[in-house]
Amino acid sequence: MKSKVLIAALSTGLILAGLPTSFNTVSAETNQEKLEQNQQQQSQKEQEKQQTKQQVDELKERQDEISSEIARLDKQIMEAMDKIDAKENEIADTKQNIEQLKEEIAELEKRIAERDELLKDRVKSMQQSGGAVDYLDVLMGAESFGNFVERAMSLNTIAEKDKELLDQHRADKEAVESKKAEVEDELASLESNLKELESLKSGLDDKKEEKNSVMEGLSAEEREALSEITAIEDEQAELAAQENAIKQEIERQRKEEEARKKAAAEKAAAEKAAREKAASEKAAAEKAAAKESEAKATAAAASSSSSSSESSNSSSSSSSKSESSASSNTTSSGSMFIWPAHATITSEYGMRFHPIHNTSRLHSGIDIAGPGTIPIHAAASGTVYSAGYSSGLGNNVKITHHINGQTYTTVYGHMRSTPAVSAGQTVSQGQFLGNMGSTGDSTGQHLHFEIHEGSYNGARSNSVNPRKYLP
Repeated sequence: MKSKVLIAALSTGLILAGLPTSFNTVSAETNQEKLEQNQQQQSQKEQEKQQTKQQVDELKERQDEISSEIARLDKQIMEAMDKIDAKENEIADTKQNIEQLKEEIAELEKRIAERDELLKDRVKSMQQSGGAVDYLDVLMGAESFGNFVERAMSLNTIAEKDKELLDQHRADKEAVESKKAEVEDELASLESNLKELESLKSGLDDKKEEKNSVMEGLSAEEREALSEITAIEDEQAELAAQENAIKQEIERQRKEEEARKKAAAEKAAAEKAAREKAASEKAAAEKAAAKESEAKATAAAASSSSSSSESSNSSSSSSSKSESSASSNTTSSGSMFIWPAHATITSEYGMRFHPIHNTSRLHSGIDIAGPGTIPIHAAASGTVYSAGYSSGLGNNVKITHHINGQTYTTVYGHMRSTPAVSAGQTVSQGQFLGNMGSTGDSTGQHLHFEIHEGSYNGARSNSVNPRKYLP
């Protein structure tokens, strides 16, 4: 009988000691794998960040080159504009000279017209009188030799005047033609130079516009790269927060496991002491019964048989109670998560048409909505790795959990005000996180609740339907 009780006790102790050890090993390995995976992701993000920074440096270097080219073009454009201004001034002066020349030409043309009339009258008179005959008549009509000489000199003077008049007439005509040609050539040359300068400036403007377009493109690439760096830094911050949360969860689980082991050891020791006490009491009773049977042979035999039967029944009952208690300790107590809020489900997990962005996309959680002040509670115990505001989720909380050796992340979005918990804080299942609200991308008061199998990421690739784990 003693050997059966001892064997049962040892078997129960081994089972109780063995199961938690196996569970703890699995949990520790899973947590460590998650931690290593998180650190690898952080290293990868750092490499991406450095590569993007190098791209930004190259873009800035290219922008400096383009800026220098634009500055050189600006200088050429300014020089061209100065030349254009000078040419326009020259053209204005030339046009002013042209006006003066027009007045001179008009005066010359007036004199030429007057000479034309005089010459026409002279020619007409010569035609009517016979030309050279008139000269003979004048000479032959001299009254004396002195009068003849006087008349000859007068005729010579007239001839010279006529010749001078014709020469001046010819010179004036040539001057007019020359000045006209000179002014027209100068004006044409200036206008041609002006067109060349304007064409040069237009070409420089086109080049500058092209460089400005390139610069705008480079600036856009730089802005995009800087935005990418910001996004990477945000991801790094989130990964670092997750790393801290995972480490805290590992430490929390370690302490819980130590406490569980201590409690199990204390329980086993208490059960062992109880069994030893029962065995000692039984042995004492049997010894007393043996002594009594020696004194009273017939009565002692009956008394010993009755006592043995009662002791056996008591031992059997005690053993049954112990086994029932162990069985109760290993029984599961239901779902791993609880509902974070008590209200109406207004949108399920899955693809849907987004009411704000007007696109079809994955709704990576469920929406729980209701009026008034509705508290939000942690769906399970864990460590808060993020608590704050984002443009999409508004005021939100993200919690890392390690349950049955598996990492989970829960997300609580659109809270009314700043969360009641902070990053790095350990929370218990059911702990108050904040009140339901409509901050961020929201069309009305509700809680957006997500469960991720593993760590949270922006693409929500680890998200699952929360109903899978809710009661």
